[in-house]
Amino acid sequence: MAENSIIIPSERIVSKIYIIRNRKVMLGKDLADLYGVPTKSLNLAVRRNQKRFPEDFMFQLNKTEFKNLRLQIETSSWGGTRYEPLVFTEQGVAMLASVLNSNRAINVNIQIIRTFVKIRELLATNEALQRKMMEMEKKYDDKIKKIFDILGLLLADEKNTKKEIGFKP
Repeated sequence: MAENSIIIPSERIVSKIYIIRNRKVMLGKDLADLYGVPTKSLNLAVRRNQKRFPEDFMFQLNKTEFKNLRLQIETSSWGGTRYEPLVFTEQGVAMLASVLNSNRAINVNIQIIRTFVKIRELLATNEALQRKMMEMEKKYDDKIKKIFDILGLLLADEKNTKKEIGFKP
């Protein structure tokens, strides 16, 4: 397959996105895998260009976060990793394209950024639907309650007016 025609399914990318410190991030290890480079090479490129990766683009997990992430991913070991991994926000992923200047890195980055955008759009749509549902609940809640109250009264009247038929000892 030519490097220009690399297609990674969105599901695969989404499965590599985690919420850490209330941010959507991707592990350097996963990004290296998607780019087809060793994690060590990705980390080296990032360290050589540290100024391009401020804290809101990339950060290193602390021991607790790393332990929680391993539990979330359900792995028993991390392949002998000695250091807590680097994680990259959407902006950090975009910056990686300039650091890893290969066609594959550029093409994969485009797919990753598009996936982040789709996630944002889905979340926005979900929030809008939730707001509309809440507005409808507020609007129709009293009317529905009145209907149930009337039905309750009708059912109560029906129980009281029924005469038993049959033999009573």
